[in-house]
Amino acid sequence: MDIVSIVAIGVAAILAAALIALLLRNNQKTPDPQAELIGRLAQMAETNAAQQAQLAERLQAQERALSKTLEERLTDLSKRIGDNLQQSTTKTGETMTKLQERLAVIDAAQKNITELSSQVVSLQDVLSNKQARGAFGEVQLQDLVKNALPPSAFGFQATLGNGKRADCIIHLPNPPGSIVIDAKFPLESYRALVDSKDDAGRMAAGRQLIADVSKHVNDIAERYIVPGETAESALMFLPSEAVYAELHANFAKVIEHSYAKRVWIVSPTTLMATLNTVRAILKDAQMQEQASVIQNEVLIMLGDVGRLDQRVENLEKHFGLAEKDIREIRISAEKVSKRGDRITEIELGESGEEADAIEHISGDGIASIHRIGE
Repeated sequence: MDIVSIVAIGVAAILAAALIALLLRNNQKTPDPQAELIGRLAQMAETNAAQQAQLAERLQAQERALSKTLEERLTDLSKRIGDNLQQSTTKTGETMTKLQERLAVIDAAQKNITELSSQVVSLQDVLSNKQARGAFGEVQLQDLVKNALPPSAFGFQATLGNGKRADCIIHLPNPPGSIVIDAKFPLESYRALVDSKDDAGRMAAGRQLIADVSKHVNDIAERYIVPGETAESALMFLPSEAVYAELHANFAKVIEHSYAKRVWIVSPTTLMATLNTVRAILKDAQMQEQASVIQNEVLIMLGDVGRLDQRVENLEKHFGLAEKDIREIRISAEKVSKRGDRITEIELGESGEEADAIEHISGDGIASIHRIGE
């Protein structure tokens, strides 16, 4: 039951009590116990109505206070919820931004992976073709040589005296002479060896790899080692570290055969080391070529040093003569000074001795002056 219902019931009770009291007053002429009881009931009804009114006022006050408290709490709760929602929205926005950035990075990485995959497929296509594979080895060889040696020290696709064209030739002074580098890539037999699943297939692929490499070694020895034109050896360039390592690890006979034919098998790494050695040899050869020029310059410099020494000696003699003349001039000046001091010490008088002393002193002074002039 709410406050409005309570107030309505109280008002109805008060009205009923008032009506009963009015009827009793109009109908009764003499008081009796029943009338007194009715009066008391009416007073009790009034008192109850007053109490109910006070209770209603208290309930209304409590309701207002409760409503105010609830409103304040609801306002505070709404503010907190709003702040939390704002913070959540901000954090969600930041998270979404970071997520978008990461998705962009992932997208770029995915594109790079796709491009790399296409490049790998292209590389596989290149390596599957013998002519393209040969061009790949030649390009790698050219890059290594260009990065290691000066332009005047090498040549590409050079034709030898026997009509054979070499992939690269390194110009070195005799000995040892120019060295030819030829690029070979026995990839098919190596792939067959790697892809073999049993011993029989591995042995067959190994024999094929030995045959291919031995044929390349023989061709290089026959074509690119020309007596009187090239060095007594040549280089076979393998553009794959894996093939090079496989030959040295499991096919020692092929390496020995290349040594016998004086064909040195190199990989990109060992070729770079060889080219650095070649560069040192070229520098040493240039120093030897310039040795005669350096010797002539040294001889000319020694002649200049000898003339400089003679001129210093002459200058030293002149300084010695000048020092002697200055020393003699100083001695004469000291003598003149001493005779002047003697003259100032003599007292002038009329006696003949004093006159003779003056004349003697004057004669000595004139003689000193003549010596100074000399």
